[in-house]
Amino acid sequence: MGKTAFVFPGQGAQAVGMGQDIYEAFPASRAVIDAADEALGFKLSDIIFQGPEEQLKQTANTQPALLAVSIAFLEALKESGLKADYAAGHSLGEYSALVAAGTLSFQDAIRTVRARGEFMEQAVPSGQGAMAAVLGAEREALAALCVSASADAGAVELANVNCPGQIVVSGTAAGVQAVVERGKEAGAKRVIPLEVSGPFHSSLMKPAAERLEGVLASVSMQDASIPVIANVTARPVTESGEIRKLLAEQVYSPVLWEDSVRCLIEQGVDTFVEIGSGTVLAGLIKKIDKTVKVISVNSLEALKAVAL
Repeated sequence: MGKTAFVFPGQGAQAVGMGQDIYEAFPASRAVIDAADEALGFKLSDIIFQGPEEQLKQTANTQPALLAVSIAFLEALKESGLKADYAAGHSLGEYSALVAAGTLSFQDAIRTVRARGEFMEQAVPSGQGAMAAVLGAEREALAALCVSASADAGAVELANVNCPGQIVVSGTAAGVQAVVERGKEAGAKRVIPLEVSGPFHSSLMKPAAERLEGVLASVSMQDASIPVIANVTARPVTESGEIRKLLAEQVYSPVLWEDSVRCLIEQGVDTFVEIGSGTVLAGLIKKIDKTVKVISVNSLEALKAVAL
């Protein structure tokens, strides 16, 4: 028998109205969203279900919103009896994976990612940092271009290694612009600037990581009940002390998503269940290995199909 991994999306997967159908259909899902409102002291649920989109897109709102919706779907999915052997999440999604693995309580996770979002927004003054998606380049060639662009223009680094031919770079506005202009040197077909509020997963985020360390130190963590693949190392972790350290590093380190998926496949995973808004991860996983089975649980309808 093959193994199953639960995977959780990160920023960019959000949509106004996400999770409303399961909120209305499952008391356990409703309890999760209500607990998020209570933990944060404001109606996050209003922003999730009604928007406006501009407000949902603010990093400090997006992060707890996606976490809350992922865990609401997870609670509903538990009723189907489906269990995971491993968990992983893309950037912010790693916190959802850690809640799923019993490392973090949901309330602690929601407060932590709210703070994480605020720290990430505040780490670099607006307009000074940027991110761009690079399509069609080889990882090594793009890494080399980042080194030369950093020397010529300003710091720019690999931020998300998503799947073959899709890598996001992050750094100073000038450094990212240099990669946009010179992407062809690394074999890129296209370089697309991203609408983000900061240079996430770059060394410019170290001030945010330092502040996050303080929050993480005060949060209770248990060892994970199933291995979680860490973004920073793309290896399984279960020990709470190591998880705490890696979560701080994750803010300024590249998200090794392609490597994480390959690691899961090496561990015998042949079924990936994407839990939460959208189908971003399903698309990436299929580009990494089209032979694995991927199920996206992102609506009441999708949930019912799994429960059958």
